Amino acid sequence: MASSNDGSSVVLYDIEDKPPLGEAVPLGIQHVLAMFLGNVAPPLILAGAVGSVTGETTFLVQMALIVAGVSTLVQAFPIGPVGAKLPVVMGTSFAFLGPLIAVGNQFGIAAVFGAALIAAPVEMVMGVSLDRFREYFPPLVTGIVVMLIGLTLIPTGMNYAAGASAGPSAAGYGSFTNLGLAGLVLVVTVVLNQFFEGFLRVISVFVGIAVGYVAAFALGVVDLSAVSAAGWITVPVPLKYGLAFEPSAIVTVAFIYLITGMETIGDISGTVSATGRDATEKEMRGGLLADGVMSAFGAVFNALPNTSFSQNVGLVNFTGVASRYVVGIGGGVLLVLGFVPKVGAIVSAMPDAVLGGGALILFAMIFSSGARLITQNVTLDHRNSTILALSMALGLGVAFRPEILQQFPSEVQTLFGSALVTGGFAALLLNIVIPGGGVGAGPTEHTTGLAPETPANAGEDLPDPSSATDDD
Repeated sequence: MASSNDGSSVVLYDIEDKPPLGEAVPLGIQHVLAMFLGNVAPPLILAGAVGSVTGETTFLVQMALIVAGVSTLVQAFPIGPVGAKLPVVMGTSFAFLGPLIAVGNQFGIAAVFGAALIAAPVEMVMGVSLDRFREYFPPLVTGIVVMLIGLTLIPTGMNYAAGASAGPSAAGYGSFTNLGLAGLVLVVTVVLNQFFEGFLRVISVFVGIAVGYVAAFALGVVDLSAVSAAGWITVPVPLKYGLAFEPSAIVTVAFIYLITGMETIGDISGTVSATGRDATEKEMRGGLLADGVMSAFGAVFNALPNTSFSQNVGLVNFTGVASRYVVGIGGGVLLVLGFVPKVGAIVSAMPDAVLGGGALILFAMIFSSGARLITQNVTLDHRNSTILALSMALGLGVAFRPEILQQFPSEVQTLFGSALVTGGFAALLLNIVIPGGGVGAGPTEHTTGLAPETPANAGEDLPDPSSATDDD
């Protein structure tokens, strides 16, 4: 959560301000552009990785757009206690992608949506009991999980960049055409992101993907037959794939809800801090309730769990436009796009290599954001370095060598075969049992007679990592 604010506002339009329509509409569309790829990439990748929904890409993209639109509108214009009443843009969360691909391949797509539905109340409980558990998820723990999210998605990004989501055995895997398209997207994105300022920098990934798409079309590797066949209007089909409830899948998703809930807290703090104040308890509670309720809503309507999008927090701070009415317009645009199948078909026709070039950057930046969360808020003394190293080793270990769990029941393999769960649980437990973290039953640096560790024996007290702030 953001640190105490000094009262200085950087906004041109505050939360309750209503910019003129001529300004509000393009500003709302700008929010859609900033989050569009991040919202549609997870269903695209899921459809390519889980055999039971191959060919359903257009439909899944449409559902992701519709649910993101509704969720964003609920955050901006709450329904009862559900919603922060803030300019919070919602979208499909990458955090769930890796584990849910594994769940989908093992148990089927119905288990994906069943787990997302049953575990969603975790964030609702977070909203009403935030103060009771928050100390157990300091930046050290959440940062480790965020880094693992990025690292475990890299192989998927590489498969797409090589031109085949199915993996190395697929035809054309690693061809010069595919690698060239992925490289073009990557280069354009990095150049815009690092050498330009303003709006081009904010939507650099989107522009990189667009350039790659055009290049792929020029090379004749884009099949647009599905676009012409797609209709103009569609109606959502709830529970199209059904629901199945696998205990190991539910526990896995529940743990990830805890982490994305902490990310939402950081996003809400970062958004409100632009206005010169801290977020209120009511705003935090409403935002977390919306995360949980709308993720359950998404599961019913065939979409992956939704959470707040950090890139749009950056956009609020960058543009100085914190109006929830502007974000509401963005939510409306997402909703309209979701009801037009041709939009989903155009996105679905994107070659794997083009998506892969952008996805690699997104996944790498997820890792970077986790590393930044730790380096900015945690002192890497002997205790914290041990927790970081061991948690990452265990998490990546089961990802690289899942066979280590082959003697365990299949439910245990599913649960702890996830790097996020194994690494995250390790970080959570180690932070409790190793003295010095400010939580748990053991001695801490606050215990009388136990001197805190000091850097270079200089006698300077180290900051308590459990009280560090998250400026997401």
